[in-house]
Amino acid sequence: MTGAEDTDESNTDGASKTPKPSKPASTATDELVGYVWFGIAVYLTFAFAMAAYLIRMGAIEEYGRVIHEFDPYFNLRATEYLYWNGWERFTKWFDHKSWYPLGRPVGTTIYPGMQVTSVWIKNHLLPEWSINDVCCFIPTWFGVIASIVTGLIAYEASIPANSSSTIVTFVGDLIKGKISKTVVPNFVGSRLPTSFFGLSSPALECFIATLGFMAIVPAHLMRSIGGGYDNESIAMTTMVATFYFWMKSIRTSDSYSFMFGFLTALAYFYMVATWGGYVFVVNLIGVHAASLVAMGRFRFEIWASYSIFYVVGTSLAMQVPVVGWTPLKSLEQLGPAAVFLTYQIIFISELLRKRLKLDRWQAWNLRIKIFVGAFVILVLGILFLAPKGYFGPLSSRVRGLFVKHTKTGNPLVDSVAEHQAASPKAYFQYLHHVCSLAPLGYMLLFVRLSDSTSFLLVWGAAAYYFSHKMVRLVLLTAPIGCVLAGILVGRLFAWSITQFFDQSMSSNQSTTFSETTSSHATASVSAKPDAPVAQSSGAGAGGGKRKSKKKPPGQSGGGAPMAPRSGGVNQSQSSFSGLIQIRDAFEAALKTKEGIMAKRAAALLFFFILYSLVVKFVPYCFALARQLSHPTVIQKARTRDGRTVVIDDYRNAYFWLRDNTPEDARIMAWWDYGYQIAGIANRTTIADGNTWNHEHIALLGKALTSELNEGYEISRHWADYILIWAGGGGDDLAKSPHLARIATSVYRDHCPDDPTCRAFGFVDRQGTPSAMMRRSLLYTLHSSGIRPDVVAPSDKFVEKYRSQYGKVRIWKILGVSEESKAWVADPANRKCDAPGSWFCPGQYPPGLSSILSRKKDFKQLEDFNRGGGGGGDAEYTKQYFNDLRDPETARRKIMEKAQQEGAQGKSSLSNDQHTRRAEMLYKSYEDTEQSTMMWEFIHNGNINAIQSLLKEEPWWAFLRSADGRGPMWWAFEKRNNEIVQYLMSLGVPHNDRDKEGLTPADLQTRA
Repeated sequence: MTGAEDTDESNTDGASKTPKPSKPASTATDELVGYVWFGIAVYLTFAFAMAAYLIRMGAIEEYGRVIHEFDPYFNLRATEYLYWNGWERFTKWFDHKSWYPLGRPVGTTIYPGMQVTSVWIKNHLLPEWSINDVCCFIPTWFGVIASIVTGLIAYEASIPANSSSTIVTFVGDLIKGKISKTVVPNFVGSRLPTSFFGLSSPALECFIATLGFMAIVPAHLMRSIGGGYDNESIAMTTMVATFYFWMKSIRTSDSYSFMFGFLTALAYFYMVATWGGYVFVVNLIGVHAASLVAMGRFRFEIWASYSIFYVVGTSLAMQVPVVGWTPLKSLEQLGPAAVFLTYQIIFISELLRKRLKLDRWQAWNLRIKIFVGAFVILVLGILFLAPKGYFGPLSSRVRGLFVKHTKTGNPLVDSVAEHQAASPKAYFQYLHHVCSLAPLGYMLLFVRLSDSTSFLLVWGAAAYYFSHKMVRLVLLTAPIGCVLAGILVGRLFAWSITQFFDQSMSSNQSTTFSETTSSHATASVSAKPDAPVAQSSGAGAGGGKRKSKKKPPGQSGGGAPMAPRSGGVNQSQSSFSGLIQIRDAFEAALKTKEGIMAKRAAALLFFFILYSLVVKFVPYCFALARQLSHPTVIQKARTRDGRTVVIDDYRNAYFWLRDNTPEDARIMAWWDYGYQIAGIANRTTIADGNTWNHEHIALLGKALTSELNEGYEISRHWADYILIWAGGGGDDLAKSPHLARIATSVYRDHCPDDPTCRAFGFVDRQGTPSAMMRRSLLYTLHSSGIRPDVVAPSDKFVEKYRSQYGKVRIWKILGVSEESKAWVADPANRKCDAPGSWFCPGQYPPGLSSILSRKKDFKQLEDFNRGGGGGGDAEYTKQYFNDLRDPETARRKIMEKAQQEGAQGKSSLSNDQHTRRAEMLYKSYEDTEQSTMMWEFIHNGNINAIQSLLKEEPWWAFLRSADGRGPMWWAFEKRNNEIVQYLMSLGVPHNDRDKEGLTPADLQTRA
């Protein structure tokens, strides 16, 4: 026994006892740090999840449990129908109270996932709650879940198994034709635990940072505010869940990860059932799967994951009634199918290659033969199916994402503000500092790469591209932007923290730059070229124990290396030895006292920058959340005396309809309000936000923007009341040019040879209507009694309701055709697809046959299955785009056409009204489209165009531009006596002065 052992025994009073090994102090400290680290992580996760919940509750706390916007009211109505009638009746629900008189098969035209979710929560979790209350909270709950799952994506992308390669390795593997084995780095020497409770650092920090961003970023809030019961509120959660499971299913270091392909398929099925944006999800995964093949990353696990996802996911998706067979027919979804077939061909090729033991070139020859054979069969199949109309076209919305211009060619789609292109300002508005950090995180992925994280590169590029084409899709940038920003911040935060815990300067650590450099240099020379380089433990290059190695022959016992030999190891590494020595010297320098201080200074700088970003980002997000929390149906405003008032005009108008009109009353309004009228007032509507029937909406637009008497004749055959949004801002009059444009796309005689209907609209910033607008039904009902020269005929309309603040006006139509109403109500006049079937669309009454005979069904550019009649539409579309690109030429063309045809009749305004408008224009110094057009007419000496314009609207002779000059100044300047005399005959002064004090005659003298 040793002396030490004797001492131990003597201390136990002669009893032989084995001493218990004590835990090293460093291990105990590390464990304590681990518990603290884990506790902070749990606290921050809870705090950020609570922030995600509270920021979305602002609308409910301020306005109560009220559904917002337009579409959510349809979703609420559908949810209530499902709750009270059950799934079977829901799937066979043909709603004759919408899209009158045609109706809508709701059960087969809706993505029911959100409705099913809400009813399940009501039945199983919150039976005491009303359906309305559950629907109000759905966006808030799922906003929190989406934030957490997005954080999990960042965690998955940051674990060592998924962040241990680089783009250089990927390129090298592609060239070599084989995938390198992933070496998971061992992050030793850190007082922060690299693995604790199964969690990994810095992956956990990336999770927390991403959760923090996603919890409050406005791009996510825009579709997840409490009360905003929109499909995207759940779809965002299902989308990120699909992506998370897809990334887990192709994890590099896990041979059984492909089993997550089943969860990917289930999440995708939930996504399909919830939102039409599932097309983006399946295509994005398909593109990523294809890119893995292109990068030479194909392996069994990826084949299995994608095959399981596509087969199971597509099979389930086809069970959703609104989807059906479209995944196998629509051009929008055939790309992932092609990738699936390609994967099977590659897999078969690989099986044959291994069985036949082919070398690389023989394998490529086999693949080419198989692919050529498959391609021939595919082409023959396409040639057989295409003439039969099997393949569905791209929708106008999808097509608009791939054309150079920002318009789709469909005026109905183009009229929606959310379909316009996104500006740089929009990105900062909805992403704030996330849009600054995300690109840096994107670049960081190239040096923290794997098969799984490469998906983030594809996702980021696709999300930016599509959001740039359509501002509504900025929503898609929220999760990927937060993931990229979270990865960047999380990694930098973890690195910065370790600078204050991991840099021990114990006595056994090298403390001088020269000693550390020497140690690394010795290690580099003595290491084998193919051996993995052991990472420093943080205790100096020589601080760790190493197994002794035999010295190379010729090396002295003192350890001095021999001179390099020709063809030896040193010569083989000579091409990179300089870079390696520079790297080693840099690493060694960072381990000196000076290097440690420099890193700590960099860490402090990062903390300062992070704090500066946070103190701006968080208040901004909460401030914008308050703006997003104002429901469209209820508004707040300030009176002149500073009081805040709640404007509830819209709901009150719908309540009035519900309480004061017959149950079978038909309400004519622009399609924006159809969902609210049906959901709140429970009355029959002409159209709503489903916008499935372009021609029907065009007829509605024509009724509203046609001349008063023509509009009345259309209205009396399919409505009892007309509801108008008034009160300024985005009211119906502001929208009316879009209504006229949509009407023209089907009724070409509405604005002949004018696809953009420039003849209908405002002619200046004062809101002066054009002649066509002034004669329209919509303008009359909107402005009657508000503008002194506008009065609705009392034998055709009577105003039954005007809201408190004038936001809504409801007119009763007199002389309604009871014959047409009874004809539509008769079930015998519905066209059922089979006797006794639930699918029974209605028909237009015979009273509308005259106007319907003049329509030309709108043919979209991408619809190649509709034969005939394409020439007219092609010419219409060409002119439509030309007029959008050059609106001034379009407007001038219309004026010249009016001049050629001759303006018939006189203005309906009295002389006093002419005088008032002329005085208003003469006192307003402003550059407008009308002033530009008048200047061009005078500059070109086009007296006929001037006379044509002023014969209809003579007050334009008195307009003045921003410099105080008007037609009289321009006519004198051009010395056109004919125009001068004509203007004088209209009473235009010729002695007044412009802003420079010059009279018209002064310009003639100066010229």
